[in-house]
Amino acid sequence: MARSDRTRRHFLRGAGAVSAALSVKTALPAPPAASDDSENIPQLFSEDTVCLDYRQSFVCGTSALNSVRLQIESRTILNDLRTGQTTEFLQAASCKSENTFGERDLFYADNYDFLPIFGDGHWLIFRRTARLNEDGYRQIVPSPNAWGEPRLLKRFGLRPRVLQTWEDIRDTTASGAPLVAQIRLTDDRTRLSALIECPVKTMNISHEKRMYQIDTGPVALPDLSRRINPLIDCLRLAFVAFNQSHFADFVIEQPTPVIENGKECCRIHHYSGPVSRTTVNQLLTHE
Repeated sequence: MARSDRTRRHFLRGAGAVSAALSVKTALPAPPAASDDSENIPQLFSEDTVCLDYRQSFVCGTSALNSVRLQIESRTILNDLRTGQTTEFLQAASCKSENTFGERDLFYADNYDFLPIFGDGHWLIFRRTARLNEDGYRQIVPSPNAWGEPRLLKRFGLRPRVLQTWEDIRDTTASGAPLVAQIRLTDDRTRLSALIECPVKTMNISHEKRMYQIDTGPVALPDLSRRINPLIDCLRLAFVAFNQSHFADFVIEQPTPVIENGKECCRIHHYSGPVSRTTVNQLLTHE
């Protein structure tokens, strides 16, 4: 979904008031309690934990030009522990550059991946081309734009519950019920905290080792090491994996060398450079 004469390259130019609907004031779940029980997975957040139903959650445009509907694939809630202010960012599914509503040739030959994140009155737009495009890879623009004032269709999962044991994770996975991951990160120096929530797209289960491991993304991974303005500029695209409650590993989309015969032949945007973070993780299911 991108352009005809007014395309994804130009929809950003719509000026106007910042959308207050995208700045969500909400409390993060309570800090976790310590647990040394290796058999049970502790309930790491508050008892009233909620999660989105990602099957039914969307960000929608409201303009006559294109009332686009973008499925929400993850959300990141940032919490300023100094002020208590929280802000929610919604990461939408990616698509390809297209001649929207054209008569023919609906995809552009020089195609690129298009992924938007909405929040705090801004859109963060990622465009990943086949070749390295560091200048045009990410762009921040105010909302609303040519898609109009965003309309948020956020539906929460019915009767969510935390998966407390390996057996519960195993059986819920086998049943085909929705799985949602919540990952909390905190930087004690900057006093910034974040909750990343996403549907689990890939779940590994080892009956022999009695272990699970999620591998899912992309998610909007925040850089909490410094205070950034606008706040949305702290987000990067990443995939996440974890198999315990106390750490998570990420691979971040970034310029990455392509090596052939021991030599760098070019650089592209790719998920690379694995990093491990101390986190607090939990898995949920819902109806």
